[in-house]
Amino acid sequence: MDNIWLIGLIGLLTGVLGTGLGALGIIGIKRISEFLLSIVLGISAGVMTSIIFLDLIPEALEIGTLFSSIFGILLGVVTIGILDLRFPHKHFSLSEEGAVRYLKMGLLLGIGIAMHNIPEGLAIGAGFIASESLGIRLSILMALHNFPEGLAMATALGLAGLKGRTILLYTALAGVPMGLGALIGAFFGTISEFALAVSLGFAGGAMLYIVFDELIPDAHARVKGHQAIIGIISGVILGIIFNTLLH
Repeated sequence: MDNIWLIGLIGLLTGVLGTGLGALGIIGIKRISEFLLSIVLGISAGVMTSIIFLDLIPEALEIGTLFSSIFGILLGVVTIGILDLRFPHKHFSLSEEGAVRYLKMGLLLGIGIAMHNIPEGLAIGAGFIASESLGIRLSILMALHNFPEGLAMATALGLAGLKGRTILLYTALAGVPMGLGALIGAFFGTISEFALAVSLGFAGGAMLYIVFDELIPDAHARVKGHQAIIGIISGVILGIIFNTLLH
């Protein structure tokens, strides 16, 4: 598929539907237990890990060279690392109480999700340029990954007292940058095979940073026990199954 605008639209719908469905899963319940949230965040991390090592990096190596793939991975890690240091998005004041604290938590989670969705969208865009089947597979898996993130954001906003429609709007907006990422990935992917391999590697590297710096530590920090690792392993297995069925 080489229609860049259509790819951007697919990325947009993937991001909005993923986080939006996560919000719908929590609206009315108002709260999800830390135990369950630890599991679903672990599943999200596992799914992303499978995407990185079964799709993005192998495809980058197949299209380009070892150099272009490693260069893209390192570029992605460094870029997200710099953004994480310059614009910390999960550090909210624990001294504040009640609704204000949860509102800040929810909004900062939303900023974090939006930041993550750009490289994830880039993976979708570059994936579609590499092959339509890869792009479709990545879109489905990214939507699955965005569900628990929308769930976490909606939980915080619900505890802050926001109404269901407002929660749904904010969580859906957090998914919008995935469309921008898909446009960027598709554009660079059409330049040359080297650029496509770097783009796929960049997406893989950025997602590696997100998984191991944020998702996995966050899943383990929720509650003590083994539920996080159960979620992670389940996510990896789920990603393998989806990858096999959608090939």
